[in-house]
Amino acid sequence: MTAYDPQNPFAKILRSEFPSYRVYENDHVLAFLDIMPRCPGHTLVIPKAPARNILDISEGDFVHVARATHKIARAAMKAFKADGITLQQFNEPAAGQVVYHLHMHVMPRHNGIALLAPASRKEDGKVLEGHAAKLVAALKGA
Repeated sequence: MTAYDPQNPFAKILRSEFPSYRVYENDHVLAFLDIMPRCPGHTLVIPKAPARNILDISEGDFVHVARATHKIARAAMKAFKADGITLQQFNEPAAGQVVYHLHMHVMPRHNGIALLAPASRKEDGKVLEGHAAKLVAALKGA
């Protein structure tokens, strides 16, 4: 397996070198909106620990990612009045991983509405700001 690259886009988001629409953060994780969402509210949860994927993250660090993913999923259900939640996580190119920093996709789903194709379009910043505000409000109410 290839080593972790500290210059990957999510590492740069953690260091605030790339902009992001942050919705949740603690000492161990960061959650932010995907700028090419597959559905409204598509959120990524990443560890602050340098981990390429689930194959090299420590169990302790992964527990924090799992807890934050659970918190985001519950808030997304409320914020987006979703009928369900899709969680995805990919490891290595053969499995579809594109950014090599572990991340969980949290996607609020609605009956009868398909997900957009991955990386099919970049969302407007004003839309993302609105989605972030909804999710932050739901997290405060949780």
